[in-house]
Amino acid sequence: MKKFFGYLLTPIATGAFLLVLVIFQPIQWVCFRFFGYAAHKRAVDILNLCLVSTVYLLGNSVTFTNKQDLPLGRPIIFLANHQGLLDIPPLIWYLRKYHAKFISKIELTKGIPSISYNLKHGGGANIDRKDSRQSMTELSKLGIRMKENRWSTVIFPEGTRSTDGTVRTFHHAGISMLLKKCPEALLVPIAIKDSWKMIQYGNFPLNTFTAMYWEVLTPIEPAGRPVDELVLEVENLIRAKLAQ
Repeated sequence: MKKFFGYLLTPIATGAFLLVLVIFQPIQWVCFRFFGYAAHKRAVDILNLCLVSTVYLLGNSVTFTNKQDLPLGRPIIFLANHQGLLDIPPLIWYLRKYHAKFISKIELTKGIPSISYNLKHGGGANIDRKDSRQSMTELSKLGIRMKENRWSTVIFPEGTRSTDGTVRTFHHAGISMLLKKCPEALLVPIAIKDSWKMIQYGNFPLNTFTAMYWEVLTPIEPAGRPVDELVLEVENLIRAKLAQ
């Protein structure tokens, strides 16, 4: 039955999603060109609020829980498991006061209204997975921007999306570079649950009447500990929260 409703509601939700992207492309351009970073960031925040809202057209829901007393004005590395593209808009909206940036594939910087523009001008890192030197250089630059601007970064240490919600092994190379350039950063795990179910049939039909959850978990102070040890601790916290 949920799949049946997906056939009916997916065109509406997808149309709304694409319309939001098209509308915010010129808004971002004006904000960035004439009013600078703060205005552009505000436009991106509202863009992602609107993108989050489109999932409700499918009868789906987004619950974002943050009971942690996270510091403002201190760089944070948010580490989350990755289940789909929908993971990102709630993270941008609900973590907006932490100036969270993203690490993205360089291919995404072209051809996608609003998203490509933000990736090029929003301050994140756009990496070429086929070029390790370029990737490390971009991550190094992002770490420096984090330190200088007191920004945060969201990273998906699995390296790819899980199609069934199963948490994959976390990698630590990117996190190691960020901590090298910004050693004062706090590590904060985020557990994402059931966002994969929205796209379990692919892009058409999208699944309907699905509850999806994001939860910020207990922060971890790096305190000079080995990065692989820190990342494993984060992975285990997320696995435990998801009962894996």
